[in-house]
Amino acid sequence: MTLAVSFLLMSVFIVQQGCNMPKADTSLEFEYVDPLEKVLAEASYFPPKEALSEVVRGEHATLQFIVRSAFSISDLKVSVSPAVMDGKSLPETKAGFVGYVKVGRTIWDYSRDRIVSSSGYYPDPILEQESVDVDFGNTQPIWISVPIPADVSPGEYKGTVTITGINGRRKFKLLNDYTIKVYPVTLEKPTLWVTNWFSISPGQMRWMNGGNLFEEYSDKHWEYIRTLARKMADYHQNVAIISPLALSEFKYEGGKWNIDFARFDRVVGIFIEEGVIGRIEGGHIGGRESTWLSQFVVMVPNKMNDPEKKFLNLPISDPSAQEFYKEFFPLLDKHLKDKGWDKNYLQHLADEPIEENIKSYIEIAKFVRKLVPDFKFIDACHSKNLGDVLDVWVPQLDFMDRDFTFYNEQNKKGKEAWFYTCLSPKGEYVNRFIELPLLRTRYMHWLNFKYNIPGYLHWGLNYWNNSDPFGEQTSIQYEGGNILPGGDSWIIYPKDGKLFSSIRYDAMRDGIVDYELFRMLEKKDSVKARDIINKVIYSFNRYDNNIEAFRAHRRNIMELLSE
Repeated sequence: MTLAVSFLLMSVFIVQQGCNMPKADTSLEFEYVDPLEKVLAEASYFPPKEALSEVVRGEHATLQFIVRSAFSISDLKVSVSPAVMDGKSLPETKAGFVGYVKVGRTIWDYSRDRIVSSSGYYPDPILEQESVDVDFGNTQPIWISVPIPADVSPGEYKGTVTITGINGRRKFKLLNDYTIKVYPVTLEKPTLWVTNWFSISPGQMRWMNGGNLFEEYSDKHWEYIRTLARKMADYHQNVAIISPLALSEFKYEGGKWNIDFARFDRVVGIFIEEGVIGRIEGGHIGGRESTWLSQFVVMVPNKMNDPEKKFLNLPISDPSAQEFYKEFFPLLDKHLKDKGWDKNYLQHLADEPIEENIKSYIEIAKFVRKLVPDFKFIDACHSKNLGDVLDVWVPQLDFMDRDFTFYNEQNKKGKEAWFYTCLSPKGEYVNRFIELPLLRTRYMHWLNFKYNIPGYLHWGLNYWNNSDPFGEQTSIQYEGGNILPGGDSWIIYPKDGKLFSSIRYDAMRDGIVDYELFRMLEKKDSVKARDIINKVIYSFNRYDNNIEAFRAHRRNIMELLSE
């Protein structure tokens, strides 16, 4: 081929205006897909559809487009013009490419609507990068997010998405229009208590640093902690697990404990400044002695100040354990009151008590209660037979289902009963595994509304452990003898000092917004609010999984609130 002919082919442009216009090259698809659809790379059928996002003021509009070709695409780029109405535009949009990660082990006891990928790769991270290459025959989703200001004028805002690249050997430029319809409704401040447990250890956070370790509590470390807090606040998390026991420094001198809360204070301060804290979860003081069935012990600082073994694990009956906690908790109580944090503080004792170790759990709770009678205790629990020691019960979702009458009574009598998901429950229950439809993740917070459950907990925001989050081992992590399902350990992705969201995290955020809209509608017309939720959520593990029906019901909520 001559240089002149090669240059001519490289200079051909393909232009498409609007999703219903004829394409100049039928090998290249550029279509809108509902953002609740998980688009597998091997997916190949995308009927034309209007690119429309319907929202209220104060939430995010989300849109998803796909690009697919029979040829390899190189240097695929996307730009989005701000959506405009009457000369006024919405804030600048954020566009990214949905990345694919491999789920190394599929879910056992899977649901009827589990998504099955023939390649093992699933869409999840939202990559904020300038361009991507797309292998021939693969589908590449584009993710667009637009924050809607609380004071914006309602109406229809219109903009254009433009993609460019090289399809095979030809340059192309394609356009697609989109509309954001803003209803005259303003989202109220989220009231649902939401916590995703997280880690700030350098061992976990090194993936924000290219996988390289950095000095604990260095300037870089504090910068990463703030980045994490900011991401959590953006996604409506308002409870943060921050452990005064793990973060404090201890010295045993002259027969008494000297306790420095400075690091705890700094971490809490960052999360307050970034808007996360409504509530502080004081981290656990104890855990199982060894196996799942063993009794609970508490962590006690080593009097020898051994950096290799900071804590000893002792039963609460041990004199050294009692000596330490008789000093620690009264000092912590005074410190929280001095800082003005005491009314927002919840204390964890030990995680997931079961029938076999209830006695040791209750023993710890009663001992601590005598020291700090005003503290509120919170814990994830596998049993309701814990006496009256908990103020905030957090049963696993299937346990909430099984013993709903008991937990509902806790909410009625002034205590709280949340629910949590983790590697369980599976089957037909909602959860946020990568293999599940996004409606499953969004519906977690529809359950919160339907059953009057005021909070939600998940253990894994950023537990990347020893795995590259973008690598081949998305679910090959072991915990308590279990292989964790893909997506259980994290829902955000680290790269170059930044944290990227995932399509699951966006769905969770939007579900929290749905909860608040239901609450607003309930105040206005409780009958209509209950009518809508009952048409979608039938029980704890039965629901309508039709995306178009979901959109119609949510539109109904916004229309009713607009009246």
